[in-house]
Amino acid sequence: MSDQRHGPEIDAAGRTATAVVENVQRVIVGNDETIEQLLAALLGGGHVLLEDVPGVGKTMLARAIAASFDCSFKRVQFTPDLLPADITGSNVYNQQTGEFEFRPGPVFANVVLGDEINRAPPKTQAALLEAMEEQQVTVDGETRPVPSPFVVIATQNTVERERTYELPAAELDRFMLKLRLGYPDRDAESEVIDRAVGGHVIDDVEPVATVGALASAREATSNVTVSEPIRQYVSRLAEYTRERAQLGASPRGSIALVRAGQGRAVLAGRSFVLPDDVQAVAPVVFPHRMRTAPDEPDADEIVTAALSNVPVEPESDGME
Repeated sequence: MSDQRHGPEIDAAGRTATAVVENVQRVIVGNDETIEQLLAALLGGGHVLLEDVPGVGKTMLARAIAASFDCSFKRVQFTPDLLPADITGSNVYNQQTGEFEFRPGPVFANVVLGDEINRAPPKTQAALLEAMEEQQVTVDGETRPVPSPFVVIATQNTVERERTYELPAAELDRFMLKLRLGYPDRDAESEVIDRAVGGHVIDDVEPVATVGALASAREATSNVTVSEPIRQYVSRLAEYTRERAQLGASPRGSIALVRAGQGRAVLAGRSFVLPDDVQAVAPVVFPHRMRTAPDEPDADEIVTAALSNVPVEPESDGME
């Protein structure tokens, strides 16, 4: 993999991302690849869903990312009785002025943590859709922009299915990545315990980047070159999933794959995307957007097969 660098913007974006990765690694042990994938999504302008069993550090990872930036941060604890207005805000009558005033909800922040998002009903989950896709919120017919940059990091647990609500396909499609942390190995878990003795290290995390640095890094990432062969490769991967699943990766998924690949390129100090970048993030970009029938392989297996069977360069007579 080339480490060629081009331009001060890529260098600055890479330094910002590296500083944040190292800062988060002070809190999260043994998940370096997951941390880098999350940073790739942030650089690519995407939102991230963290899914796993309780107690493996999902919320801590989201908090560590937010604490690494000097930006506004809000946490929403999703519960069955949470209402959409509890997220977006609402108009409240002011008796002193005799007028309605808008009181913004927690969605009006640079980084929004939606904790255990699948504990709230679909109508409440959907309150995030407009903000995630269009960077704005509409309340009582009036549209207001959310802060820029804007990032949603949501967590959901994979147990107690009878007490949770499945995220709608439209909402899942708006998360660039779905990541899993998994259980740490023995040494990593011992280190986690050691760091937690006498207080948690998250309380000592200081910002290492400004909100302006994040905005600049995103701008630099958006200018990373995605050549025609890379775009065609992504399209063939998506087509492979559509031919073998009840619901394959959407065009939004293809765009997310490219943008996450651009983020990976910046982390490597490059101004162009390589097939390696695409292959590294496809397993966390495509599967959560897909639906398979009971008699079909699951989404993870289909994406793995796509990466094995779809050539980077098409056959001379065309890909069938």
